[in-house]
Amino acid sequence: MSDHPIPPASAPAVDENQLITERREKLQLLRTAQTEGKGVAFPNDFKPGHRAAALTAEHGGTDAEPLEAQALQVSVAGRMMLKRVMGKASFATLQDSTGRIQLYVTRDAIGEEAYADFKRWDLGDIVGAEGTLMKTKTGELSIKVTKLRLLTKSLRPLPDKFHGMADQEQKYRQRYVDLITDESARDRFKARSRAVSALREFMVANDFLEVETPMLHPIPGGANAKPFKTHHNALDQEMFLRIAPELYLKRLIVGGFERVFEINRSYRNEGISVRHNPEFTMMEFYAAY
Repeated sequence: MSDHPIPPASAPAVDENQLITERREKLQLLRTAQTEGKGVAFPNDFKPGHRAAALTAEHGGTDAEPLEAQALQVSVAGRMMLKRVMGKASFATLQDSTGRIQLYVTRDAIGEEAYADFKRWDLGDIVGAEGTLMKTKTGELSIKVTKLRLLTKSLRPLPDKFHGMADQEQKYRQRYVDLITDESARDRFKARSRAVSALREFMVANDFLEVETPMLHPIPGGANAKPFKTHHNALDQEMFLRIAPELYLKRLIVGGFERVFEINRSYRNEGISVRHNPEFTMMEFYAAY
């Protein structure tokens, strides 16, 4: 089963509200079953022992026969992105935070009731799977599922699986949806995290002390910018979201710390564009000598 199927020439229009209604009805059935002692609507006791990317890196190059002989037991959890039901056997693609891996689900392996439940699940649902690693006839690394559980019911359908989110403004407003469908978007988040970690490690390695200074300032200072105003009820005092941490960092230098730095948010009530956001992360540092 391929993760990138060829899109059809035309597809029938889908009423999103109807899909949401159907999914809510399925969730209600799960909640009703829970009140009757038949399972849990949102189980939180499943602990995945493996990640998709690590499994692919370690076993993706192993041939089918040696892999079958090892009978490696694995457990994964993630969002179901693709599903293809074929009678008594089905394929599904599970996506976790590291990548994707294929599930091979059969009625004989998980039982008739569990298989009937699986066929009713929707794309976007969070599932947990246990089973053994195998290779399909096309050589794709897969998990031959022996246990399958629905962990969280998805209430909204995923964006078009062939084109993702096309509206750029919608991407900005619903970043979490874009992250589900766009791997490059997730990679940007990871790259930013690595960059901030590298900055922090460099500063600490050079004897800088990381500190946190106030976000609410009685007087805006440290930069020439228009601040956001708020009111401190307990003090009955007008306050400002900080536009820069400069003054408080310098006071720490006065207090005896010779090297300080801060990586945190600042706020400037000014223009907005793809290059400038009124709320942004900034690193500022000071050294006495």
